[in-house]
Amino acid sequence: MNISTDMLKAFVSVAERSSVSGAAAALGVAKSLVSKRLAQLEQAVQITLVSRSSRSLSLTSAGQVYLDYAQKALAQIQLANEDLRSLRDEPTGKIRVTAPVSWGHRALAKALPDFLVQFPHIEVELILQDQVLDMAKERIDIALRMSATPLQDMVWIPIARLDWVVCAAPSYLLTAGEPHSPNELVHHPCMNYWTVGADDTWHLQSGAVREKFNVRNRYRANNPEAILDAALAGLGVAMLPLYCCKQEIADGKLQLILSDWIPITKFGNEIAAVIAPDRVRFSRNQALLRFLKARFS
Repeated sequence: MNISTDMLKAFVSVAERSSVSGAAAALGVAKSLVSKRLAQLEQAVQITLVSRSSRSLSLTSAGQVYLDYAQKALAQIQLANEDLRSLRDEPTGKIRVTAPVSWGHRALAKALPDFLVQFPHIEVELILQDQVLDMAKERIDIALRMSATPLQDMVWIPIARLDWVVCAAPSYLLTAGEPHSPNELVHHPCMNYWTVGADDTWHLQSGAVREKFNVRNRYRANNPEAILDAALAGLGVAMLPLYCCKQEIADGKLQLILSDWIPITKFGNEIAAVIAPDRVRFSRNQALLRFLKARFS
């Protein structure tokens, strides 16, 4: 008996949900059909893959081994089908995209409607998440990331500049005075976009000189919008990505300080598109990458 993709899908779905009824609901078919396909698969491989009882369902040791092969086989079939679709003149299909919350909301989400108008047969699922997602597990096609370190085994495509500035509200500077050198930051409450492992130092560069300076981090947050709000409230000196505070600076609600010094952060100075090598060739992904580079360059 030949093994069909329907058999493999039934087995994988049952294994992932430990339930025939759950697998049937996920696949949109009757429970009896899932059971039939599972039985056909076991007959084809001539070994029991699923142990059944009146109350539970679990994989046998053979089933656990076979699950990995079945998942990989279905993934390869999906890639092959997508490759064939990508050969069409008109890009089609779904693109799952993830991006940091702040930049994603302020920049990417405003650009994507234009992309979707330009390519009416492409669908986009946008996931705004500051946490770095497992691209394989979450089936992410393109991840827009702030990082100074490219990932191994992934294609890394610069999309947009990521400039950083030091600023404060005029009301704060009027009361506390403006720092004219980074050494004076120690006398001011400071605020910055924070991640695990951050310490009480800021790294700044002026020309060829790069130094680190001790600061009093009064407020940290894992989203730059929170730091922006605190800076606007006059709570101290903030280090922010320019895209986040550009309008507030133009409106005079924030004032640039230490403009001769460029902040150096672990987030780097660019937004990059991260994509698996086997997904670069899909025409829909290429279309989105071209669009983003043109829009944000």
